Amino acid sequence: MKKLFAAASIALTMAAGGAQAQDQNLRIAFDVPYAPFEYKDDNGELTGFEVELADAMCEEMEANCEFVIQAWDGMIPGLLARKFDLIMSSMSITPERAERVLFSEPYYITPGGWFAHDSFDTDVTDMDAMEGKTVGVQRGTTMDTFVTENMGGVVTIKRYTTAEDMALDLEGERLDVVFVDYPVGEQTILNKDGFKEAGEPVKLGQGVGVAMRKRDADLAEEVNEALATLKEDGTYDAIMQKYFSYDIKM
Repeated sequence: MKKLFAAASIALTMAAGGAQAQDQNLRIAFDVPYAPFEYKDDNGELTGFEVELADAMCEEMEANCEFVIQAWDGMIPGLLARKFDLIMSSMSITPERAERVLFSEPYYITPGGWFAHDSFDTDVTDMDAMEGKTVGVQRGTTMDTFVTENMGGVVTIKRYTTAEDMALDLEGERLDVVFVDYPVGEQTILNKDGFKEAGEPVKLGQGVGVAMRKRDADLAEEVNEALATLKEDGTYDAIMQKYFSYDIKM
């Protein structure tokens, strides 16, 4: 979990739950890699928490869904340009985004996490101590906004297209600390030796929602109903427990 004007998206057609021809065709965009939410497995297949949830949602809606890989910076422009119909890629609900897109009810929330080398001993809340440090964030995320608003002018902020690139720069000691969606930090940083959490997690925003075009109110109602059903019948929990050891449900 993103370059602007990325190369053409890769479309991966996936029939939700093996459904036959259905009432509607929907294209759902994901930014990859952003483990554990969306990424490719060892066989090159698109998978992850949001991918499986989207598949279950499409089955519940009786929709034929095509999954599209789209770089993060092109997500909202691509949606508005009708390249796809929904964004289901860890997009936090914010007032600024809500001016441009229609969000579903939030379907998960996780905090932002601070991660660094074991040798990092600075209090990330102490701006005097943080002065001159280099902080990595993923461009255009709520973590980017938080660091910019609260630490801009104190630290050097490096913005990345992908969390994977950011993790590589942290590993190469080109960053002092990163601030990233907590589960992503677990998957890309804490699973390696020599790294640790560098501060208390910070809850940001109103949770993550499915983004649609403003005029698609009927679609948003269907999405909300499908997600509510998946939460009620245990499908959501079964998918969540494959990827998380804690509850992220809103």
